[in-house]
Parts: sequence; structure tokens; C-alpha cells
Amino acid sequence: MSAPVVEGQPLAPGAVLGIIGGGQLARMIALAAADLGIASHIFAPEPENPAFDVAAAKTVAPYEDEAALARFAEAVDVVTYEFENVPAATAAFLAARKPLHPGAHALAVTQDRLSEKRFVSEQGLTVAPFRAVDSLADLEAAVAALGRPCVLKTRRFGYDGKGQVKILAGTDLADAYEAIGRQPAVLEGFVSFAREVSVVAARGTDGSFAAFDLCENEHRDHILAFTRIPAQVTAGTEASAIEAARRIGAALGYVGVFAVEMFIVGEGASESVVVNEIAPRVHNSGHWTSEGAQTSQFHQHVRAVCGFPLGSAARRGRVEMENLIGDAALRWRELLAEPGAHLHLYGKREARAGRKMGHVTRVWPEQG
Repeated sequence: MSAPVVEGQPLAPGAVLGIIGGGQLARMIALAAADLGIASHIFAPEPENPAFDVAAAKTVAPYEDEAALARFAEAVDVVTYEFENVPAATAAFLAARKPLHPGAHALAVTQDRLSEKRFVSEQGLTVAPFRAVDSLADLEAAVAALGRPCVLKTRRFGYDGKGQVKILAGTDLADAYEAIGRQPAVLEGFVSFAREVSVVAARGTDGSFAAFDLCENEHRDHILAFTRIPAQVTAGTEASAIEAARRIGAALGYVGVFAVEMFIVGEGASESVVVNEIAPRVHNSGHWTSEGAQTSQFHQHVRAVCGFPLGSAARRGRVEMENLIGDAALRWRELLAEPGAHLHLYGKREARAGRKMGHVTRVWPEQG
């Protein structure tokens, strides 16, 4: 079944989704798109990518190659991306030719930690205290203002603990600034949190909003190791976290799936939410939805960017998602033999330390 794609109208099965980036997130988006009769065309500079194995078409070219970008735009009906560090010029070039979801504004805000924190604060939401750092003198003044411990983070291109350094009582500030390459940075005051959580949500072209249940995250060596749902917080805290995500999505004019990483400070009646970061894409902490929710985050993203109705975000039970990092993916036979385990491998050729190779989800009935 296919239907004609009419310019200016919501897409229909038979359309082509362009995806910038070819990693595991693009792979899972493309698989979800295929379920809905949508073909995927991947644009990435590397000759080998996990998403290429499951896509209808691919373009291998630098993100700055405007001739290749023009051909790509001509071949697709809508464009999305799997990572937030898409060059601004690339996003603008594509947005001038085809619908780009999420839009260039959301990308610009979330690519820069300083602009992101200022944006979140402007929405009346709580963030960790922060200061801009553009020199060693700025860093010294910021540490004097915020105290130690604190965390120095590059404004751009940081993920999974990269591009950041913790400043403790004995840390030499010149060494810390050198460790991040003397790049433009932001210093964050330390938040003594009880839990790390995230809201994964979707916003449609019509402004509709659907959030999955708040999930609780466990990190090891700065990389997400486990996500568990439901999060061990009060109902009021969960509602506050989801409302924060709704406000962020609306203020960005966002279309697609996004995640808001947060800290829970305090316990019980004294709990409060501190926004940490926004991820303008499907997110590692949302992988549990593949089997744990009525609509996976990947199907939800395709629905959103294509202008389809959003699906139900209802949870199917208690859920755990385990990331398979590096050699952990070699447990694939054991995991396949585990009753109730759902294994997802990303098709990466080489297992390296710190590399995300796959994930496994486990779903159990709700406790009575």
C-alpha cells in the first residue's frame, strides 16, 4: 500500500524519510519507518554505518557537501537527524528545501550548553547554578562564585562524559581548563541528587504531546548502564518532570521525540526536579519503549516528523533496559536464551571499550 505524497500535506505511507547520521539511532528509526510503509534514506560521511544495513538508500558524503545535500533533499520528503551536532549550515541548507524536524531553532539551542541552560531558565525551570567560561580568568572567577566541587563542560560536542572534568578541592584550574582543550565552556555547580531520571516525550506537527513514564537511569563510567521504569519518585514529582518537558517542547516549537535529563533532589515530600540537559532526538534512556510501551520511541518519532497521529505512550509493565557496552554484547547467546529478554544488536563490526553495541529489554507484570 502506498499513497501519493502531496506537497504541504502530512505524509503518507510511500513517502521517504531522510535521516542525517547513520548510527544505531538512525538504524532503529529506519526500522520503525519501514513498519509504517516509510522508506529511509541515510546521509552520513562514513562508508560503513549500522543504519545502511536497513535503509532503502544512502548517501555517503561530508555534511558540508552542498551538492550531495541538494541531491539528498530532492530524493526525500522530510528530514530528521539522529544526533544533535549536525552543522548549523547543513541544517539551514536542508530546511530551505524540505521540512526539517526537529527544526533548526531546537538544534541551535541544544547544541550549546550555555544557550540551553539559559533557555531552560527562561522557562521558569530549575537548573544547576552555572557560569560562562571563556578564559582561565573566567574559570577562576566562576569557581570562586560556585564553589567546589563543580563540573567544567565544553559548550559543544560533549556526550557520555566526554568534554568535561570534575573540579574537586585539589584540582588545578589551569590543568582542568587544558583538559577540555581551552574551549568555550560552562561551569556548573555540583548538584547533590538522589536519582538521575529522564522524560522521553514526543510533540507532533499539530502541537500534540505524549510523554512516556518517567524513567530512572543508572550510569557507570559516564555511560548509561540501566534504565528502569517506573522511577522511584512520588506521583507529584513525575508530573512535575513531565510538565517541564512539555513546556520545553512547546517553547522550542519542537517536532519529534526528545529527552530531558533531570536530577531528583531530596526524597519523598521534599523532592524537586533540576533540569540537566535536553537531547533533541530519540534517546538511549528511551530504548526501553521498544517492548515496554504501546508505541516505541522510534515509531513515535516517525509518526511525529511525518505528521501522523501520535501513538499511545502507555507502559506495558515494569521494565528494565540494559545497555550492552563493548564486550557485553558477546553475551548475545546467553541473552537470547534468557526467557523474556529482548535483544537488540546494532550491527557494529567491532566491539570496543565504551562503545554501545546493543541493548536488551526486560518486561515484567506490574506488582499488585
